[in-house]
Amino acid sequence: MSAHHRAPAARRGRDRKAVVVPAHPGRPTAAGPPPRCAVVGGGIAGLAAATALAERGVRVTLYERDTALGGRLAGWPTELADGSAVTMSRGFHAFFRQYYNLRGLLRRADPGLERLRPLPDYPLRHSSGLHDSFARVPRTPPWSAVGFSLLSPSFGLRDLARMNPRAALPLFDVRASEIHRRYDGVSALELLDRIGFPTAAQHLAFEVFSRSFFADPAELSAAELALMFHIYFLGSSEGLLFDVPDEPYPQALWDPLTRHLQRRGVDIRTGTAVTGLGPSSHGGHVIHTPQTTEQVDAVVLALDTAGLRTLVAASPDLCDAAWRARIGRLRTAPPFLVSRIWLDRPVAAHRPGFLGTSGYGPLDNISVLSAWEGEAARWAAKTGGAVLELHAYAADPAAVPESLDRALVEQLHRVYPETRSARVVDRRLQWRQDCPLFAVGGHTDRPTVDTPEPTVTLAGDLVRTDLPVALMERAATTGFLAANAHLRRWGLHGQTLWTVPDRGRSAPLRLLARRYGDR
Repeated sequence: MSAHHRAPAARRGRDRKAVVVPAHPGRPTAAGPPPRCAVVGGGIAGLAAATALAERGVRVTLYERDTALGGRLAGWPTELADGSAVTMSRGFHAFFRQYYNLRGLLRRADPGLERLRPLPDYPLRHSSGLHDSFARVPRTPPWSAVGFSLLSPSFGLRDLARMNPRAALPLFDVRASEIHRRYDGVSALELLDRIGFPTAAQHLAFEVFSRSFFADPAELSAAELALMFHIYFLGSSEGLLFDVPDEPYPQALWDPLTRHLQRRGVDIRTGTAVTGLGPSSHGGHVIHTPQTTEQVDAVVLALDTAGLRTLVAASPDLCDAAWRARIGRLRTAPPFLVSRIWLDRPVAAHRPGFLGTSGYGPLDNISVLSAWEGEAARWAAKTGGAVLELHAYAADPAAVPESLDRALVEQLHRVYPETRSARVVDRRLQWRQDCPLFAVGGHTDRPTVDTPEPTVTLAGDLVRTDLPVALMERAATTGFLAANAHLRRWGLHGQTLWTVPDRGRSAPLRLLARRYGDR
């Protein structure tokens, strides 16, 4: 295989028990007239699919309805009241070390991942005064759980004695292919109550984690929470610390990856919505956009929930009625608000780059962007100010964004009192509702990568897979899987993937879970 066509595989981090998903065999590149594939959606899933396909010589057209790539990690230019040119985005995202396939995608343009920088801690703070930190928690299970319990102020000896070990044991033997059969019928909150997690721990740690799925714990499937425990805490030794991009998403991630794709012949069409799919009389599919109609051999649909529902509804000949009905039943999570504020003075020097919060009304976290993002840091150095971002997840759909923003700033003043005297130079709000809802009992309705039509595949964080992945890593992984399905049909070599261990790490704990854990 030539260097030009060699596709870099994802690789594990420090976890020696990480699992490789081998690529299927095949030719290194397409021979003769290459197949044509449309990738609809330019977020992480679509970018992963387009990358894997283009690196095998497939002619790829990437359609994105917005003007920028990146999906929920897109960014765009804006001008502040002081005349500064800055980049706005959909908000903070943590790049955990378990995200092997997402990191493999980013390595295409940044082999050493030099555009990611580590944050030293993942601190949590409750309004009662309790604090948690993961900086000193051991990374390897089960010592991670032991260490967290001993170091966390939310776990006392009496709390530990009141916990139900039979209900907790299955969390040490999570298997992605089975976990939804066990837990999808109950909520995350109900599972925590069964286990007997202390109320303080639920609010301080686990509520913060579950709300990262943009849903209230009472609405979130317990299977997703259990899978999250496995991926980030009980099944992987990568730990809970994470990295962040050193510049805004376009500059650090998507502009370099765009150049990589363009060098491989990908036709990138931003600002172009696909309005319908139809069958082609020559086989394959017809892609309809407001500008053109084109024929392709295969399609990857890498859309958010609403976008997928809309496109399927506008494509009556796509797949079969049962599949289309399932897509129509998909739901989005409640809306969320991102409030970015530019202040005329700094926050205290000891404030962390990211802080998860609980008990502060609608405020879920605070990011001090000027502590780690280059563009924000340069603005702060020039003005003597600071750039902060406030998030509110699972908001009331009837909420007024401006009123919610005022409530977030009031809570910021409680958490970081020095901001009370700061003047807001400018602010930008993002009020969105486009994340998938992993509701109780909803797993069987979620679509898989494969569809009733072999020439159509799905990708995205809404897509069901038996691999232990979530959030951004689920998007990247299913993007590669969607591309692999087409590459396999065309006899082309696939993309190797990695995941965290696909079952509990400890054989004795797995045995205890099987024998004595609640069923």
